[in-house]
Amino acid sequence: MATGAAFSEAVRAAQSVPRLSVGCHVVLVDGSPVLDPTHVPSVISGRGDSDGPRFYEGFSALAMRGVLGRLVPEQIEAESSAQIRKLQAAGISVSHLDTHKHTHMLPQVLAPLLRAGSACGVRKIRNPFEFARLSLFAQRPGLWKRLAQVKVLATLAGKFREAVRRAGMLTPDGTFGVVSTGWLNERLLRFMIHHLGEGTWELVCHPGYNDDELRHVHTRLRESRERELELLGSEQARKLLQETGIELISYAQFGE
Repeated sequence: MATGAAFSEAVRAAQSVPRLSVGCHVVLVDGSPVLDPTHVPSVISGRGDSDGPRFYEGFSALAMRGVLGRLVPEQIEAESSAQIRKLQAAGISVSHLDTHKHTHMLPQVLAPLLRAGSACGVRKIRNPFEFARLSLFAQRPGLWKRLAQVKVLATLAGKFREAVRRAGMLTPDGTFGVVSTGWLNERLLRFMIHHLGEGTWELVCHPGYNDDELRHVHTRLRESRERELELLGSEQARKLLQETGIELISYAQFGE
């Protein structure tokens, strides 16, 4: 995240692992712009804080502005380019693009983001549309609301793939793990992996540490980060991949 509070620390960490594939997590909601806010007014809420003007809060607010025709594509392209170039200027070889809260599901965001990626030499982008089966209900009934939201948004998937193709960029076949965000455990991971089709899929996950700094961040993902970290590094997860013949690759390797 080019505007993240730990940006400098993240750059140092990435540079210490040269083989690590690092993407630009473009932020257009729940954060602040890299550009002067007066240059991107269509995505600024007007409700600033001590750090100045901020983007709108949440996916729905941005989506509504898109539906009403109030997003200016040139401003989204300029801000996206500025965030990508900030990473590149720090010495990061940006392997791919994705967006905070998957806002590039929206056609009004996707088109200018693809132009920004092309202009900055980034040719790969996350496919934010989830490969989710209704039988996931049986594994965790509490996920019904998120699953319903994902199914509604999936109506945009065809247009997404066509736009990426026309832009000459690459994207995986889809993602999995979005619906189970905050609830991921071995049972759900096993279920999802065993139901994946052939292709290249991205597991969306949030492993990390529930430390004092995280407790001051507006997020529901706290204890779940440590559970995911333990699960994804476990012997059970390794055996699951071996059993199913899944090959792990990075975005740097994708399409090579």
